[in-house]
Parts: sequence; C-alpha cells; structure tokens
Amino acid sequence: MVHLLSNLLVGLALAPSALGATLLVSHFSGPVYTLSLTTSGTTGKLSITSQASGCGTTPAWLEYYNDTKTAYCFDESWTGSGVITQYNVGSDGRLTQSGQTRTSGNTVHGKVYGGSDGKGFIATAQYSPSTITTYKLPLGQGQVQLEKFTMSQRGPNSRQDVPHPHETQLDPTGKFMLVPDLGADLIRIFKIDASTGRLTACPAGQASPGDGPRHAQWWKSADGVLRLYTLNELGNSVSSWNVVYPTDSNGCLALSRAQTLSTYAPGKKGGPTTKAAEIRVAGNFLYASNRADQTFGSNQDSVAIYTIDSQTGAIAWKEAANSYSYYPRTFDINKDGTLVAFGGQTSSNVAIVSRDPATGKLGNLVANLQVGNKGRAGEEDGLSAIVWVE
Repeated sequence: MVHLLSNLLVGLALAPSALGATLLVSHFSGPVYTLSLTTSGTTGKLSITSQASGCGTTPAWLEYYNDTKTAYCFDESWTGSGVITQYNVGSDGRLTQSGQTRTSGNTVHGKVYGGSDGKGFIATAQYSPSTITTYKLPLGQGQVQLEKFTMSQRGPNSRQDVPHPHETQLDPTGKFMLVPDLGADLIRIFKIDASTGRLTACPAGQASPGDGPRHAQWWKSADGVLRLYTLNELGNSVSSWNVVYPTDSNGCLALSRAQTLSTYAPGKKGGPTTKAAEIRVAGNFLYASNRADQTFGSNQDSVAIYTIDSQTGAIAWKEAANSYSYYPRTFDINKDGTLVAFGGQTSSNVAIVSRDPATGKLGNLVANLQVGNKGRAGEEDGLSAIVWVE
C-alpha cells in the first residue's frame, strides 16, 4: 500500500512539474531542435516546436545556462575546421544565433568558466588532436590558450593510441578545470586564473589502465564531503574519487581513486561492442548509460543505477533500468528529479522516463519521439546531445 501511494504521489507530481517543459536536442546531421513536452497524469507527448542551424556539420554537445538563457553548441567536424555557436534561448525555447567562432574541429565538449562572473571564457576538448582550447567570451574575441597532450606509450586498449580528452569539467568552486582523458587514462587537472582565463597544469588523477575516462560528475554530502565520479567508456565502469583541496591559493586540487564498479550487475558484463556513455548524479543516486547492450530487448539499452552513501560518498550497485533507446549517448535529469530524458544516438529518439526522487528508481516511458534520421550503430550519426531548458 505504501509503495502504491508513493507511485501515486510521484505521478501526481509529474504533471505540474513537466507541463510545458522544453528540451534542446542536437543531431549529428546539423540541426538543433527545440522540443516541447506536455503531460497528462503519467503519460505525455513530445513535439518538435522549432529547428535551428548554424552549429557546423556535426553538432556533438550542448551546454545550457539558465541564468542567461544561453546555449552553446560544439561542432565535432572531422574536416579540420569547426565552430562553436552561441544561441539565445527564447521563452518558447526558440534558438536565435548570437555568436560564433571558428575552431580546429573535432570538439566534443565545452564549458564556460572564469571572468568576474564565471562566464568570461569557454574551454573545449578536442578528441583526436589531443588538445584543449580556450576562448574569450563573448565568442569572436579569439583563442586564449591551446594545450596539446602527449604520452610516452600506447594504452592497453586499441583506442588508446594518443591522448583523447573528452570533457572540460569545472570543480564546484570554479577554481579548477578537470579533463577526463580517455586515451591516457588520466583525469587532468588545471588551476584557473579567473582574470586571464589561463589554465595551469596540476598533477593528474590516475585511472586504472584501460579505463578510458570519458565524463565526470560531482556530489557533495550534507556535511560537506565532496566526491568526483567518472564514467569510464573503455572499461564499462564508474569510478569514485577522493578530493583534496590545497591549503593555500597557489596549490592544486588533488584526486585519488577510491572505487571502480562495473556498469553491469556483479557477475555480468557487456558484450564486445558495448560502451559506457554518460553519467549523472541526482540526490544520493548515480546513473550511467550503456550503449549497444540491448539488455531490455531489441534496440533498448540499459542505464546502471547506484546508491551513494549519504555520509561517505561510497557507491553501491542498485539495479539496471531501461533507457528505452538504442545507443544512449546522452541523457539528462530534470531539475526536480522526476523525469529523465534519454537521447538514443542510433535510434535517434528522445525517451522521457519517470523517476522517483526518493528511491532513485526509473519507471514508465512517459513520452517518446524520433528526432531526425536514425543513425548507424557505432557511427558518428544520429542524435548527439540533449538538455532540459530550466
């Protein structure tokens, strides 16, 4: 009876919080779409309300900042030239291009940082050139810094031929930039000069050989315990990291790995083509998506769910849930924690799934929509990124 009541309350909370919700979705073929979600009870409907161009040939990542109603789109063009495009986001979610700069291409992620307001610069990661590049904002003022990475020998995985930075992630204080490097098995750490935007390298966090860290998320306990969690694409795993801040302003943030758990239940593992993709934290729960495991049937991959100890930050396996998508490269949890939007890269669909904030469990499929053309398994096509506009 208690379980039924909990489900009912979650269902009742779903309608007002999701009514009129807006999402942005990028597609590797070029467009960036605005989607509208409307709900009635525990079911809903997705529709495309507008479409924007301008993010080059291969949009790969979206960053949305609600305080300025601004979105940045990063072009993963493999032709040696790409763009970063800034959009103003209207009250209806419609995108209006408001800035752009040329890049060297192959950008897979970006993050705003520094300046007097935390939005003075933007840092980007380039996968194959093994570089991170920073630019002054607003876009068009030129490049600030280019850092190229090298390594002395190949890693144990065939994809670890050179360094492959995959994300630029800020720490909670905004004073450090972290860069998960899939090729070098490192979490690179940089100290930020907020006034100039310059990044100074610190000693990196060392992942296990063959992990291939891709993305990272932060968690903080009520008592102030801070943990970093990374998703390891090549190892199909997630890692928990202890975080130590410097005692003086000239020091560096330091990381030490505490745990690594599989993105599959104990005793199970993915197949030869499975690749972990994205990681999110909501409350005391951690989520990691798996690509190409089809755990829940044809073209329906899994998302791993872990509990986070509320005092220590230690993680433990909870269960696998259905992402209702194939190759879920991207997913995002809405602000009140009641909905998860999965973006299936190969299925090119957006699946909205209910979530119970109290238990962390994922529930029914609320709405589903194909956006753009479907991709090909293992190829850089189909849907690429998804964010809630809130």
